[in-house]
Amino acid sequence: MGFDEMDVETIWQDGSFVDWDDATVHVLTHGLHYGSGVFEGVRCYDTENGPAIFRWEEHLDRFYESTKPYEMDIPFSRGELTEATLELIRREELRSCYIRPVAFYGYGSLGVSPKDNPVNVAIAAWPWGAYLGEEALEQGVDVMISSWRKHASSQIPTNAKTTGLYVNSLLAGEEARRNGYTEAIVLNKEGNVAEGPGENIFLVRDGEIYTPGLSESILDGITRNTVIELARERGYTVHDQATISRGELNTADELFFSGTAAEVTPIRKVDNVVIGDGSRGPVTEELQQAFFDLVERRDDAHDEWFTYV
Repeated sequence: MGFDEMDVETIWQDGSFVDWDDATVHVLTHGLHYGSGVFEGVRCYDTENGPAIFRWEEHLDRFYESTKPYEMDIPFSRGELTEATLELIRREELRSCYIRPVAFYGYGSLGVSPKDNPVNVAIAAWPWGAYLGEEALEQGVDVMISSWRKHASSQIPTNAKTTGLYVNSLLAGEEARRNGYTEAIVLNKEGNVAEGPGENIFLVRDGEIYTPGLSESILDGITRNTVIELARERGYTVHDQATISRGELNTADELFFSGTAAEVTPIRKVDNVVIGDGSRGPVTEELQQAFFDLVERRDDAHDEWFTYV
């Protein structure tokens, strides 16, 4: 869905609510030229108790932590960003939505050093359905191993959600779509499985669950952590610091993606190799159901993970 198709009128920008079309920056903004920004993607779900933001506090933790390698000081408190987000959702009367907080070095000096530049902050929210398509949640997606490798954490910090780094994701995802796949899987510099362009990945084998560890150049995904916890609560053994080779993908019983946008999405094929029986597997289905029961509050567990609007 394009922005022009949505009935959303307001963005919070640097402390004020402004008209959507007026939320602009200068063309010499540092973050535009050098990718010197950090961001989050957060979902708000429509529940019986009204709209509820899922794991807002954890997303906010990562938002502030992402600034540390870049010595970026966000000029707003957690409380101010929280209240701005809640008010934005109320103003737009959104029941469910995707929330995008972003902070970036703004207009000032165009040297590579951002020290003379202000830090600008904005928050937008808009309706957004299933990232990889509604049918993907049930049928699964076909993916390819990208020829592009994930950058190593010795090159650029992979635990910071930095705007500029997503050119890596863009290249991998577009390569996959150009070749007729829905999404990509990116290997790290060692040739082991890292993640998807915007998703973490899980592998199921012999009833146990594996997901690449943080040392494998992955983003520390909040949905990833949710799935790990839900799986352990249901008695599964989860190896959350796994090293997964490319070949192991082909012989997995099940594979699935997790992410704020992708939620829990099964993987049906990798490079045209059918995974399992080529449909959503039983473990994936159980965890997917558990996830949606949780976020839509059909299950009252983990109420501490929700910020009600």
